[in-house]
Amino acid sequence: MNPSYRRIYRVVQRIPKGRVATYGVIARLAGRPGAARTVGWALSALPDDPDVPWWRVLNASGRISLPQRDHGAVVQRALLLREGV
Repeated sequence: MNPSYRRIYRVVQRIPKGRVATYGVIARLAGRPGAARTVGWALSALPDDPDVPWWRVLNASGRISLPQRDHGAVVQRALLLREGV
């Protein structure tokens, strides 16, 4: 596994339930400032791992990045609502 992705996953794992972070913040905390797109790529490459709460990562506007009708966006919204976000 890509070492940068592994660092990104560790940072995402630290986002508390009911809280969110942006791709840019995750990139900075993973030691890759300015690499928000890399965070997106890492999350899209994430194997089915329930220990990495990918749904807690939003874009800089505080919105879900996937198109509204995309199945992943529907799932992300449901998971965030379940956590009270």
